Amino acid sequence: MELLKRFHNSPAPWLTGEKPALSASRKMHLKTIILSLAKEQLDQEESEREREKEKALAERVPDLELNNLSSQELQDLCRELHSKIDVTDEERYDTEMKAGKHAKEILDLSQKIFDLRGKFKRPPLRRVRMSADAMLRALLGSKHKVSMDLRANLKSVKKEEKEDKAQDIGDWRKNVEAMSGMEGRKKMFDTALQHQS
Repeated sequence: MELLKRFHNSPAPWLTGEKPALSASRKMHLKTIILSLAKEQLDQEESEREREKEKALAERVPDLELNNLSSQELQDLCRELHSKIDVTDEERYDTEMKAGKHAKEILDLSQKIFDLRGKFKRPPLRRVRMSADAMLRALLGSKHKVSMDLRANLKSVKKEEKEDKAQDIGDWRKNVEAMSGMEGRKKMFDTALQHQS
């Protein structure tokens, strides 16, 4: 209590330039005491939960005395227990659905909060058209003058191959009768073999 009175009556130590009232060893001792009290409280809460669980089970599931019951009474008891099981399954399903619905709502609301804050908004990226020379100038600076001809290293493509294919295709309506039937298929097969060799 004396420490609390001194703490409340004196100004903050960082404002006056004084050292804090508690030494490091005292702080550590208080921290261990607080942690031990918290552990005791957690143990008490856990034991209380266990007692509540046992009490609820005792209320919902009474002890069964099956020795003096006839077969009809046993069947009635089984029906009663099955109906109780059905009721508890329905309640469990309802609570699971409610919990799932609440979890989904929480996720939706948290997503809306992030959207409203604009925390994850990213600016739309624009395509920047830049030549290789301009890119090198931007990276190396204006002092270095480097020019590259990237097209010099490219392979040349023959245009003759494309022209041959265009001539082969031609008008498809002219060859419909010639290519119909087995003779037409044989011609196609023969021409394919000639092109491969």
